[in-house]
Amino acid sequence: MTAIVEVAAHLPPDRLALEDLADRLDLTERQIRLFRRFHGLSEVCLDLDGTLLDLLVAATDGLESLRGNESRVRYVVYARGMPAAVPYPNNPLHEMCAKFGLDHAMAFTVTHQACATGLLAVDVAGRLLAGEADPEALALVVSGEKTFTPDARLVQETAIFGEGSAAVLVSAAGPRDRLLAYTTTTRGDFDGRLSIDPTLAARFQNEYHGLLAEVLLAAVERAGLALDDIAVLLPHNVNSVSWRRVCKQIGFPLERVVLDNVAVTGHSFAADPFLNYRTAHDQGRLRPGERYLVGAAGLGATFSAMVFEH
Repeated sequence: MTAIVEVAAHLPPDRLALEDLADRLDLTERQIRLFRRFHGLSEVCLDLDGTLLDLLVAATDGLESLRGNESRVRYVVYARGMPAAVPYPNNPLHEMCAKFGLDHAMAFTVTHQACATGLLAVDVAGRLLAGEADPEALALVVSGEKTFTPDARLVQETAIFGEGSAAVLVSAAGPRDRLLAYTTTTRGDFDGRLSIDPTLAARFQNEYHGLLAEVLLAAVERAGLALDDIAVLLPHNVNSVSWRRVCKQIGFPLERVVLDNVAVTGHSFAADPFLNYRTAHDQGRLRPGERYLVGAAGLGATFSAMVFEH
């Protein structure tokens, strides 16, 4: 059974208020008010002087369990929301592997499910490890991206992207953070740029909450649990209002959703669930034996959820 050994998170030092992002994102005063008052955003984490390699290295360097166990890592999986991250032939993933002595590992990127790819990467890592002869083998999942294009900076009327990063050490089995269920569904009819197709954007907004609610409930059911058995929900950090609507729809207490990072980090692509795991863990909101639910959505559109036992 797939298990998480450790999660590390990195938030860069630069915090920009929405007003300071107005020129960068071409935001009007009305849009700033919408994001601040309605969506619950206040500021965004950015690494103004750092590179993508810096982000991945900073998160991976926080994994204490990796030190001395580099030889056990068989796979390094980069979970990326955007299909392209750097110009060819640059390869920050391979540079990161070299820095940490992981050149021997098979390193590759998954991008297929946009910002839900972080959960896909954990599932892929667990499946690969299940086929390894060595039960001590490990996989490293990394996530986090630079906001280097207009599409990587803003989802109109919905979210502003930030530059947080995360690293997750995965094993085929373990005593804690065991994966109980994984569900995912892809709606290809929502594929397209919402910023240039208002009809598609409106339809996506109308169906988004119901589709996310369905996949969350499906994961809980697949784990053989009820919502009352779920201690904490780790969301993606798109905005607060969407999670209020989803929680109301499924009857889940909003106070059990870790929304602390929404206002101060921005939407950090596929890294969000792991950033929120770190926050919940550090706050003592995850206790041994408790079950927690993780939810994420990616444009395109993919909706995914996982249930773990801490």
